[in-house]
Amino acid sequence: MWMISVNIAGHRFQLRAAAVVVHEGFVLLHRLLGDAFWALPGGRVEPGEDGQTTVVREMREELAAEVACTGLLYAVENFFEHAGQANHEIGLYFRVQFEADSPLLDKSRDHAGVEGDHRLEFRWFPVTQLHAVDLRPAFLRDTLSQPHLDFQHIVQRG
Repeated sequence: MWMISVNIAGHRFQLRAAAVVVHEGFVLLHRLLGDAFWALPGGRVEPGEDGQTTVVREMREELAAEVACTGLLYAVENFFEHAGQANHEIGLYFRVQFEADSPLLDKSRDHAGVEGDHRLEFRWFPVTQLHAVDLRPAFLRDTLSQPHLDFQHIVQRG
């Protein structure tokens, strides 16, 4: 399977789509088991695939969950370094809802997921306490705690 990711001029350029799942004052984050930082669930877009389809596919692959995308929330130009590699990422962040009876809405426990050969950990965090979480990209700590989530274009460096 091909993903939109290319190395050019010393940078890895990629197109990513992410799920912003906010429910009853909590946001769903995930990380590779053993990683120190958290992120919104999602993944790289495949050639010919739109961002909403990517989010639905990623949630199905990683959590075996059916979701509905309800609109684009953030368009992000994200510049960062990871594992010694400079990255230039375009991120499309979509509002997402689980089905009303989804067991993934249980906030009292962590949820397990998979990405290829890697195990993922999913956890609900109160949006009012994100300042204490190593959440990447960092702008999410402030924007997700706002009472109204409206569309924004964001440039994140570092």
